[in-house]
Amino acid sequence: MSNQQLKRVVVTGLGAITPIGNNIEEYWQGLTQGRNGIGLITLFDTTNHACKIAGEVKGFEPLDFMDKKEAKRMARFSQFAVATSKMALEDAQLTIDDSNAHDIGIVIGTGVGGLKVMEDQQEILLSKGPGRVSPFLVPTMIANMAAGLTAIHVGAKGPNSCPVTACAAGSNAIGDAFRLVRSGYAKAMICGGTEAAVTPLAMAGFASAKAMSTRNDNPEIASRPFDQDRDGFVMGEGCGILILEEREHALARGAKIYAEMVGYGMTCDAYHMTAPVPEGLGATRAIELALKDGGLSPDEVSYINAHGTSTPANDSTETKAIKNALGDNARQVLVSSTKSMTGHLLGGSGGIEAVATVMAIAHDQVPPTINLTNPDPDCDLDYIAHNSRKVTVEVALSNSFGFGGHNVTLAFRKYR
Repeated sequence: MSNQQLKRVVVTGLGAITPIGNNIEEYWQGLTQGRNGIGLITLFDTTNHACKIAGEVKGFEPLDFMDKKEAKRMARFSQFAVATSKMALEDAQLTIDDSNAHDIGIVIGTGVGGLKVMEDQQEILLSKGPGRVSPFLVPTMIANMAAGLTAIHVGAKGPNSCPVTACAAGSNAIGDAFRLVRSGYAKAMICGGTEAAVTPLAMAGFASAKAMSTRNDNPEIASRPFDQDRDGFVMGEGCGILILEEREHALARGAKIYAEMVGYGMTCDAYHMTAPVPEGLGATRAIELALKDGGLSPDEVSYINAHGTSTPANDSTETKAIKNALGDNARQVLVSSTKSMTGHLLGGSGGIEAVATVMAIAHDQVPPTINLTNPDPDCDLDYIAHNSRKVTVEVALSNSFGFGGHNVTLAFRKYR
């Protein structure tokens, strides 16, 4: 398809369930106020665990969005996706019915899917035997079920898929959905990322890999991206969903428009299972590709929502990538990591961070990086430490990088 035929793609709805708020208003207020969402884990007994802290979703009630029977047969990551998608559709005032169901699709990414279901059923297998394992094990735990069950609940019969690219999954989902709308393959897409990995096995695995913070005595300051004293990431959970819509379709129905999505860059390091390639060359290329895709120059970028995991390797490498891609403008651009407040949602992080990026454009306000008290000399950009900042945001990027070397950058701009 030639560029002349490509459709313009706008964001018309947002939804979020996060450690700092279970709807878009609470989430945005939490971000701009620099609210901490990290605390001691309550979802399971952490007695023998090295890491006892996480960004848990508080007060989520699945029965507000589905009946009891449906909720019981749905893993937590899918519950989050169904609930958040319904909120985003309501925000967009987009009704799905027989007239448009085939024109609306879903792409929702996740990193580990229904891991808790697998853990629980493995215990039953070992203690009670294979005959007692639930017949719902497989259709509950598999990663695509967030997208599949959301389609069942909202009636969207268009393209439906699930990227599983570790911590880049949510951003890949949004990028893939963007391309489907831009190419005319769908009129609108429900897209984002979801995760519920605050489980014994996930926490133990990441802790054994020495990837997680063990600041168990001070959870509120454990997630500290770009800070010299960072000691690993903090697990988070939740979901972020965007409604992407063909511009003409949105205008025809009088939809409000938060921002326009204009670019998607995706690369692979092809280097190491968990470590980024030196100098952030893969991430650099993803940023450059997103800018090229959107017809943007580096000096147009106002804000970057960084991957910013609070791990020693990521933060300095991402800083290099931003400098590589933006050149002299890297010193002028505002950068922040909202993971400082929410923790790291793995495959769900790209969803809630794209929501934050779009809200920054819509409100001309950029969320801060909290807990940045002792900046790493290798992390020397403007990370908006401590307090949010009111500034005109014309163009904003959202970065996500995942184990396996996956790099994704999404580009949004103010709609005009």
